Parts: sequence; structure tokens; C-alpha cells
Amino acid sequence: QRQLVESGGGLVQPGGSLRLTCTAPRMIFSVFSPLVMGWYRQAPGKERELVASITTGRPPNYSDSVKGRFTISRNNSRKTVYLHMNDLKPEDTAVYYCNALDSTNQPKYDWGQGTQVTVAT
Repeated sequence: QRQLVESGGGLVQPGGSLRLTCTAPRMIFSVFSPLVMGWYRQAPGKERELVASITTGRPPNYSDSVKGRFTISRNNSRKTVYLHMNDLKPEDTAVYYCNALDSTNQPKYDWGQGTQVTVAT
């Protein structure tokens, strides 16, 4: 059973914005809130990469490719993680996934279906 559900993708023009949402409907608050949560993406023909991560009470981390354009945030009471994406570029086109990171910074759960983001004119 899927632990995490992604939504919010779509087609957007270069320079546009999107907000992705990741929910954990089957988790209880006490399990979700301490998790390190991350947004990943996989472009066609490329490896899946971690683009942002967030731990409650600590500054988030971003890959160089999205720093300054993307913002990750979380609402533990709603068991939700967001990825606000601004100034989108064609190279941001990918399927976006969320997952928790384990103690070795590896994905903790099985991957969900992800949400497709396409940046094109």
C-alpha cells in the first residue's frame, strides 16, 4: 500500500510556477513528523535525483539545479509536504516523487506514481 501520494503536476510555460503536494494518508502524526522528507525527480533517460529535503526544525536542503527557485515546506498536522516551484525551465520537466529518507539518506518507502511536470511553450 502506498504510503505517499503526489499531486499537483501539469503543463506550464517556461518562467511559470507550480505547487506540488505530497500527502501521507496512512501515516499517523507521530510517525510522519520526525521523518526527513524529500522531493525527487526523474527526467526521461536520467537517474532519479533528490532536489529538496526537509527535516522538522531545520533549514531545508536543495540541489544546485533548483536552489533559489524551488521551496520545500511541510505541514506535519496535515501530514503533507509541498514543493513550490518558480521560474520553471524546460530542464525541470520530469516526473516528481516524494519519499522519506532513511538514516543513510536512501529512500525509505516504495515509490509512488509521482506527478508529471512538463515545462514547454
